[in-house]
Amino acid sequence: MPTQYFEVEKREEHFVRDVLSTVYVALVEKGYDPVSQIVGYLMSGDPTYITSHMGARNLIAKVERDELIEELLRDYIDKNLK
Repeated sequence: MPTQYFEVEKREEHFVRDVLSTVYVALVEKGYDPVSQIVGYLMSGDPTYITSHMGARNLIAKVERDELIEELLRDYIDKNLK
């Protein structure tokens, strides 16, 4: 069986990164562990893992979870495996 390819639609180059940055800051400002909260959101899709502070919950809802994972993985590979 041939390999299947998974492709996501591309957004503006920095949109997903900007969303993650804003969500991170909002979570820190509210006293949450941003890694745990973002992982909870990515795993479950439950938006209540993300604070509404700074509009973070509405902002992250504009991005598909697979786009968020792709950005995180791309950044990890760029910084650690190249």
